[in-house]
Amino acid sequence: MISCDKAAVICNKAQYDEASLMEKIKLKFHLFMCKACSKHSKKNAELTSLCNKANLHILSDNDKIAMKNKLEGKK
Repeated sequence: MISCDKAAVICNKAQYDEASLMEKIKLKFHLFMCKACSKHSKKNAELTSLCNKANLHILSDNDKIAMKNKLEGKK
């Protein structure tokens, strides 16, 4: 069985469809055995769902540079 730390990493990867099939299988088995990680996984899924519903957007690189310059007092 994988450790709780490894399960947390795979859980995060799985949320963004970056986990391999084998990782997902190991995670499912771990979640079946470990109630603390199962609870964490559910909370993580809820957070991801809320973020998706919020329709959040990130700044472009140019916008980030402009904001940084503005905060530093540069034009």
